[in-house]
Amino acid sequence: MSNPGVVELPLVQDEVAACCPPVTSAELSETDAVRMAAMFKALGDPVRLRLFSKVASHAGGEACVCDIQDVGVSQPTVSHHLKKLREAGLLSSERRGTWVYYRVEPQVLAAMSLLLGGSAS
Repeated sequence: MSNPGVVELPLVQDEVAACCPPVTSAELSETDAVRMAAMFKALGDPVRLRLFSKVASHAGGEACVCDIQDVGVSQPTVSHHLKKLREAGLLSSERRGTWVYYRVEPQVLAAMSLLLGGSAS
């Protein structure tokens, strides 16, 4: 699915490191700060953080919306939060029949980890 307004992330591990150095190594560029702030802002909501965690920890690296929607809010609200996570570049999705499957792209976790000074491996 195409997601207008999605934050573009590097696709290659080397590009992740070059794009987002740890905050303790150098100041973030304005572009990198905007990109990463959008991700962290999206994760700043407890429901979104739970949904992101459910997808990230799901067996096989992807989850059907039917398997992750039990977060204490209505189905339309789950859809809204998943849309916000997609727009922030944290999740990608694919429709299969009547269901949508979500996955966390590995470069997202790598970029966030590197930014916070952790190891991406």
